[in-house]
Amino acid sequence: MPRVYDLCARIQNGFRSRLQTIAIPETKMNLAICSVLYREGFLSSVTRGNHVGPDAQYTPTTNENVATRRLWLSLKYKDNMPTLNQLSVISKPSKKVTFSVNELKSITSGRRAKFIKPLQPGEIAVVNTNRGVLELQEAIKKNVGGEMLCRAS
Repeated sequence: MPRVYDLCARIQNGFRSRLQTIAIPETKMNLAICSVLYREGFLSSVTRGNHVGPDAQYTPTTNENVATRRLWLSLKYKDNMPTLNQLSVISKPSKKVTFSVNELKSITSGRRAKFIKPLQPGEIAVVNTNRGVLELQEAIKKNVGGEMLCRAS
């Protein structure tokens, strides 16, 4: 079972290697985190496919092909520089980091919460809530707390 730290490492290594596209295992969590990164402008596209390449037409995931299914991410660059400089994991399997709504608000307003430093301008955080995987600002708007998975800048 691929974890969040594996996803973060693959994306960050792809940007450091100046790759155009990378493939990651297709899981619901990976898809949700990548869709947040896509909506925030760090990725140019997210496409489903197999281990060979992206699908030309829709192919459902079944028990027979689940091992070969991948998400193909097109990495985004601006002026030959990556749009994503750092993607770091916050919550690990050995130490889950959960926040209430008030603690999330303090992180966005420039104060520390627990051991997490406040967000800098241009930085986002991905939060796993009971309403799905959301960006930090969306979680505050929906008034839900949850597990902070990673932060991107």
